Amino acid sequence: MSEEQNDVIDAVSDDEAVEAVDADAEAAPEGSRSKKEAALENEGEIAADYLEELLDIADLDGDIDTYTEGGRAHVSILTEGDVLVGKDGEVLEALQELARLAVMTETGHRSRLMLDVGGHRDKRRKVLQDLARDAVDEVKDSGEPVRLAPMNPFERKIVHDSVAAAGLISESEGEEPHRRVVVLPKD
Repeated sequence: MSEEQNDVIDAVSDDEAVEAVDADAEAAPEGSRSKKEAALENEGEIAADYLEELLDIADLDGDIDTYTEGGRAHVSILTEGDVLVGKDGEVLEALQELARLAVMTETGHRSRLMLDVGGHRDKRRKVLQDLARDAVDEVKDSGEPVRLAPMNPFERKIVHDSVAAAGLISESEGEEPHRRVVVLPKD
């Protein structure tokens, strides 16, 4: 299967997850939360319970916070150490996938849940936005494309959004785990 086909499948799967939540999202009585919000909060609670058990088994400390934002459930593990982040966020990504699987097992629907540990994603977002700004400046100065280091899908999305906000275009090339963003000059 080509990389473009994988990207389309991922995008369709995300759309299906949204549709699955939207399918339950009928109008709620005035003053109460919608079924969609309730479904997202339920996703967060399922993931939080799963991660709490995992932390207990591993004898690791951390407080868990859940919230919804941007049509996604978010779970944040508040901890001082970086053992749950791992090298280049690999442990964080694995934990996020496990939490998504726990939600899917419980609800029957694919989850777009986002997990953060110790504020890692917020810190990484700032670094990536700076990296994207530097790449945009370099492309504007040189007129040549700039290829960035390989990134995971979360990181690539941040860079693509930053590049688009700066008025340039970008695309992803390569195959996981070596997929990277290329910032292109305007035509």
